[in-house]
Amino acid sequence: MQIAVLGIDLGKNICSVVGLDGAGHVVLRRRMHRDTVVQLGSRLPLCVIAMEACCGAHHLGRLLSGIGHQVRLMSPEYVRPYVKSQKNDDRDAEAIAEAAMRPTMRFVELKSAEQLDMQSLHRVRDRLVGARTALMNQLRALLLERGISVPQSRRKLEQHLTVILENDDMRLSPRIQSLIADMQAEWAALDRRIAAFDDEFATHAKTDDTAHRLASIPGIGVVNATALAAAVGNAATFARGRDLAPWLGLVPRQMTTGGRRRLLGISKRGNKYLRKLLVHGARAALPSLSVSPTRLGKWLQSLSQRAHKNTVIVALANKLARIVWAILRHGGTYSAHAVQVV
Repeated sequence: MQIAVLGIDLGKNICSVVGLDGAGHVVLRRRMHRDTVVQLGSRLPLCVIAMEACCGAHHLGRLLSGIGHQVRLMSPEYVRPYVKSQKNDDRDAEAIAEAAMRPTMRFVELKSAEQLDMQSLHRVRDRLVGARTALMNQLRALLLERGISVPQSRRKLEQHLTVILENDDMRLSPRIQSLIADMQAEWAALDRRIAAFDDEFATHAKTDDTAHRLASIPGIGVVNATALAAAVGNAATFARGRDLAPWLGLVPRQMTTGGRRRLLGISKRGNKYLRKLLVHGARAALPSLSVSPTRLGKWLQSLSQRAHKNTVIVALANKLARIVWAILRHGGTYSAHAVQVV
């Protein structure tokens, strides 16, 4: 069999495999256990192996790449248009192989084990932060049901809880007081676990050259730097900085027809976690950057006069994404006077 492209539709246990020759004809169609895919790859002549960038794809891709195959990972949304007729696993594998043959297809860079480890740490930390936020909202609701309204801010909620528990507030029954004390202890435990992750990220940023250079950018702390280094790598997938920002969903959606250009809100496509970090980082860095005498500061001052503050924050996040790309692709560290406004 002269297989040019091997498309693999990954499953939790069973995978569908379809091989295409150079003309795009199906010459192999098989279903096999996930562990036997590597054995099949070792028996085939070197070819292109295509998969969707989903759970387990990077690990399997590294194994097949080690044999000598050229591994191409694609976003599932780019594969969907190539699915013919009714959807099933075999047709999905055929669509993956066909999509990988397209010259204009965009591929996902194969991540190393270290990058996946760092991404796993960030995902667990994000889950803990979400659990802490849910816990705080539930505490506010419990207090409000009993006539106790707490002002906004995490610090004020902590202070109110301390006062309520110390003074034995009569509006709360003994059982609810013990429940709130238990939830307060859970909150403290979440704080300690999140702080442990932050310390680990700070230590990693000191030893990892890429994360250390990214941390020199205003608004890009150690959490943002380690997350971006793990997700973007050396940014070889993106030809220019303007390509990274759309990948993160930091550009306007378009509704252009008949030559009439209409821009809407940001697309919010791509990695939601990275976009959230960049927007929060831009919000924190905006006050200091907007008063600086640099090119970036003058651009922010001009933009602030004609746009809403939230628009300025997202525009700054877009700019930070471009700076991240420049540092990942060309090396060096951030220089305020070298930033070009485009």
